[in-house]
Amino acid sequence: MKKQYMAVVGLSVVLAACSTGAGEESSTESASVTGSIGPPTGVAGASARVQGENGEPMRIDIRIGERTVVGTMNDSAASRDLLALLPLTLTLSDHGAVEKAGPLPSELSTDGAPGSADPDSGDIGYYAPGNDFVLYYGDQSEYPGIVILGSMAASGAEAIGSIDGDVTVTLTRSQ
Repeated sequence: MKKQYMAVVGLSVVLAACSTGAGEESSTESASVTGSIGPPTGVAGASARVQGENGEPMRIDIRIGERTVVGTMNDSAASRDLLALLPLTLTLSDHGAVEKAGPLPSELSTDGAPGSADPDSGDIGYYAPGNDFVLYYGDQSEYPGIVILGSMAASGAEAIGSIDGDVTVTLTRSQ
């Protein structure tokens, strides 16, 4: 049965390829396929990146005072929701000397996200139970409700970690 199925599929491909003869115009326009071949997004493909119009990974600018740090977003429902909210200005407070977190104006989707995550220094995250945007600058252990959105350049963790107390950040799409 499997061999018959493969034969039918193969014959269908050959017939489809031959259906428009040389010099004939097809009644439909050519389709343009965009995207990339690779692992699926979601839990298994958490390292995949949201792509911008030019196919490059989607980046955000995180302005901290006079300094701007670039973040690269992963391809997750939560990251796409955050990007839809930009530009944003948030006040982040220090938590446990490893992260700065502050409330978002609306919840982000956690569809496809694991129930917990172990963020690294420099990660950009979302703490779903508190609806908080989070910038990690220290070693946070695995914790329920954390969703990794992306990562910052190494200098971002240093910049965030060097500020005592609350910090105001402005998030925009990189140009």
